[in-house]
Amino acid sequence: MKIGILTSGGDCQGLNSALRAVVKSLFFRFGENVEIYGIRDGYRGLIYGNIEKMGWNDFSGILTLGGTILGTSRQPFKTMCTPLEEFKGKTRLDKMLENCKKYKLDCLVILGGNGTHKTAHLLSQNGINVITLPKTIDNDLWGTDMTFGFQSAVDIATNVIDSIHSTASSHGRVFIVEVMGHKVGWLTLYAGISGGADVILIPEIPYDVDKICKVLQERKKNGKALSILAVAEGALSKEEAKMSKKEFRAARAVMQEPSISYRLANEIAERTGQEIRVTIPGHFQRGGSPCAYDRMLTTRFGTAVTEMIANKEYGYMVALRNNQVVPVPLEEIAGKLKIVSPDCEEIRAAKALGISMGI
Repeated sequence: MKIGILTSGGDCQGLNSALRAVVKSLFFRFGENVEIYGIRDGYRGLIYGNIEKMGWNDFSGILTLGGTILGTSRQPFKTMCTPLEEFKGKTRLDKMLENCKKYKLDCLVILGGNGTHKTAHLLSQNGINVITLPKTIDNDLWGTDMTFGFQSAVDIATNVIDSIHSTASSHGRVFIVEVMGHKVGWLTLYAGISGGADVILIPEIPYDVDKICKVLQERKKNGKALSILAVAEGALSKEEAKMSKKEFRAARAVMQEPSISYRLANEIAERTGQEIRVTIPGHFQRGGSPCAYDRMLTTRFGTAVTEMIANKEYGYMVALRNNQVVPVPLEEIAGKLKIVSPDCEEIRAAKALGISMGI
């Protein structure tokens, strides 16, 4: 049995621990009857044939290691079926199918997020036996309650907010902490609540800057000089929410500030006269060792993949639902985002604590 394995899209904590769980459980179950082929740099490696046979020792000692030993890349789904001159009119999909056939892969195990799953479904539709694992710090994959990488990123973002409290208190300042999340606000929401933020802004709930200023002024009036805003990098104002995509892109293109947090800081300072500071942890949120939760989750996911391969259950993503690891058909999840509902339990909890959502 020949199994190909790759990691695709943005990196996150838990990729190596997931690789380890898949490979070690495969070797433990099938012994010499299984061969593992590592595919370098995600779908790019599958396209260009950067594939090599790997052994047990290649996946040893990586449980706590951040990043991915296989490397990763982003390959836009919309170009997968575009004929290319460098391939003499063939597409990236054609090349991937050719290499799966060349290496006689019985199954392709793919670790990735939303874009990765759309391509995985495309491969499955074209006859490749595919099983996927859900990774992303955004926790925005449809069909699973939790993705690995999310909790590790929450821990880091929360630690940043925790650390900001002392300096904000010392100087009586307003701090904005910009958290990753272009389209979905789960990471900002969880870190904001866990870190004791006073205002949380996420893409799903367009904010009103005047309402935010009112909250900050009320806090100052009540003797609370410091305030902390957890702001998703994809947060947008209520005015921007009314724009067309073309209008929005044009407006952001001429925005003088480097990010939404800096623009918001300037707007708040102009309206309130308060001193504002911005902190952006950026890719720190993707880096470092996976937390214990993610190590456990990837172990559960990885060993479930081996069970599915043994039962020839292909065309599925392993998912966590009601704390049970279950297979979910790729056709049900490909291209779907799990967004934050304005009426979800987490939002209700935040509001019950008096946290402002900027509205």
